[in-house]
Parts: sequence; C-alpha cells; structure tokens
Amino acid sequence: MVVHRHWFDILSQFFIIFIMLLLLFGSLVFASQIVDSSNGAISPSLFLFLENIFLIFIWLFFFIIWIDYYFDVWIVTNERIVNIEQKGLFSRGISELELENIQDITVEVQGIIPTFLNYGNLYVQTAAEKERFIFKHVPNPYAIKDLVMNLQKSYEKKEAHNLGAVIRKEIHDELN
Repeated sequence: MVVHRHWFDILSQFFIIFIMLLLLFGSLVFASQIVDSSNGAISPSLFLFLENIFLIFIWLFFFIIWIDYYFDVWIVTNERIVNIEQKGLFSRGISELELENIQDITVEVQGIIPTFLNYGNLYVQTAAEKERFIFKHVPNPYAIKDLVMNLQKSYEKKEAHNLGAVIRKEIHDELN
C-alpha cells in the first residue's frame, strides 16, 4: 500500500497561496491608484517589477508545498514500512521499519474537519533506531492501522512457522 497525505492538507496550505494571489490581483486592479497616491515615489515600471517578484515568490511557495505533499510517501509492504519524507526542495529522508520491531500503533484524529473527512495521524512505536514513525495527515488512518497490525500478525505467524520447521529439521537430523 502506498500512502500519501490527505488532499485536504494540501488544500489548506494552498489557501494561503489563494490569499496571496488575491492580494496580487487586487493590487494590479488598483495599480493606477497606488502609483498616483505615491506622488511619483513609485514608477509604474517599478510597481510591475515588484508585482512580478511577488508572483515569483507565490509560484515558488506553491511549488515547495506541492513537492512536499507529493514526495511525502509511506509504503507498507508485507515485511516493512518505508517512510520517504521530503525536506525542502533538495533533501529527502528515507527510513525503514521492519514489522517485527513494531511495539505500538496509535491513531490520532483531532477536530471536526478531520473527523468528517476521515484523516489523521498514525504513530508507529518501535524498538529500532528511529523510535517513532509518524504518518502525517493520512486518509483513513484506522484502515492503515488495521492493515499494519494484520501484516504484523501474519509476519509473526510466518516466522513462528519457519522457526518450527527449522527446529523439526534439526531434531530429525540429530535422530538420524
């Protein structure tokens, strides 16, 4: 299973960009009044230059939010959990967690909107080097928790079965 953050998480971050775009277009609509009220302190070309710089920053902010959203991924397999976390534009951290190291799984859904849209945080406590894996703002965290717990139980059963087979083989070899 490949898990990304919930779509509402990126939508709430894009709300800031939407406000910034409204400010940009509002200032363009009233550009003549702004330039006239400055009594020649701001020329029209300087005003447009500043508006373009502001637009570039909005675009960069949009791009950073999208990159962070798209490249934050959690991959759940039948043997491990892989956490790929994008940190800025040019930095990424990748962590792995073996299912046998899981000690506790906690789901946290706080607020009205996360409750209605069914998203929240999933915390996986381990005994490994990285003590806690956090699935941030993932959709349907209860289903992911159930999947991880079922995979862990089936992994433990498989390991117990393999250990039993090894012990039976050693006993058989000693008797012969």
